Amino acid sequence: MSVPSSEPAESTSAGWPENAVPAETALTASAANQVGAGPLTRPRRLVALDGWRGLTILLMLLVNNVALGRYTPAQLVHAAWDGGLTLTDLVFPWFLFCAGAALPFSLGSGAGERWWPDRATVSKLVQRAVPLYLVGALLTSVENQAPTWGLGVLQLIALASLCAGLLTRLPARWRLGAALALLLAYRLFLLSAPFTESDNAVQRLNALFLSAIGLRGLTSVVPATALVLLGSVAAQPLKNRSREIPLLLGLGAALTLSGWLLADTLGFNKSVWTPCYILYSAGLGTLGLLTLYLIGDTQRGRFDWLLSPLTVAGRNSLFAYVAPILLKLWILNVWQVGWTGERRSILASLLVLAQRQFGIQAGGWLYSLGYVAAVWLALWVLARRNFIWKL
Repeated sequence: MSVPSSEPAESTSAGWPENAVPAETALTASAANQVGAGPLTRPRRLVALDGWRGLTILLMLLVNNVALGRYTPAQLVHAAWDGGLTLTDLVFPWFLFCAGAALPFSLGSGAGERWWPDRATVSKLVQRAVPLYLVGALLTSVENQAPTWGLGVLQLIALASLCAGLLTRLPARWRLGAALALLLAYRLFLLSAPFTESDNAVQRLNALFLSAIGLRGLTSVVPATALVLLGSVAAQPLKNRSREIPLLLGLGAALTLSGWLLADTLGFNKSVWTPCYILYSAGLGTLGLLTLYLIGDTQRGRFDWLLSPLTVAGRNSLFAYVAPILLKLWILNVWQVGWTGERRSILASLLVLAQRQFGIQAGGWLYSLGYVAAVWLALWVLARRNFIWKL
């Protein structure tokens, strides 16, 4: 929840505004650890954050359900170990970026307050992180058909948001410094061992200790926390409503350029979350958030309707992430139907019917986009009924 102040925003020596603006101009956003959330206060929501989160959700639905076989565009599959970066590789980082961007609104921040979290803040963070982790554990357990407590998408978001949330009261410039320090330490860790797909520092630590306790990949919490912190830094000017455009433009450009320049050593690598991958993702996320802010939150919100298709998904994106996965695991990939003349799962039957009617490529696109459209329509119906699932 946002914490409005009666004092105007002031600039620090680093040029970053830290104080909140008057209550009448405050924007609100979702809870920090959620993939999506509902309205929290009466003031107008930050349309840009809902829109960016919604775009990320819709991209996730597309890349996870694309059915084009050998015709699948390169941008809709993950890049190989040394294959650079694709749009698909950016989806999960943008989830984390959105979680971080919500932190200044939900927890408050910075100037005039002690930097360390009080008991109420810690309690709030834990009460959000634990249920989110458990929902993630449910998804991975259902998928693996066995109790699984290791890291998945929601589990990593929960842990990274919890860790980053403990630093949210720091001024933005210190959060930026903390994020960069984490990435520097993680970079040194990666450079401490060979860096190949079959032998690297992360794999060695997994084999030595983490795999035995069911927490393979726990090291990714470090760069993920840095990414959440960068998201919180990017959102600070949007909460303060002070020099939003130049600050976000400068931050986005700096992060993107830094990531690109650092990619000549370890390279963009999603498997081990290289620092350049984190910086580049955060930079593009910042520029994307700024773009949607210019559309939906300037000019007194006159053009926010343009983002409505995205905000429908963004405001209920926890449901948009969890429900389709469970529906597929429990029903769509399990129930057998004879619509094609043979017994197939519901989803397989729909794909066969589409490709028979329109061909391999056109039918595959119809199936893939139709799946996304069906989920969006369900979210639209829920929005009309004001149903928002939040933890």
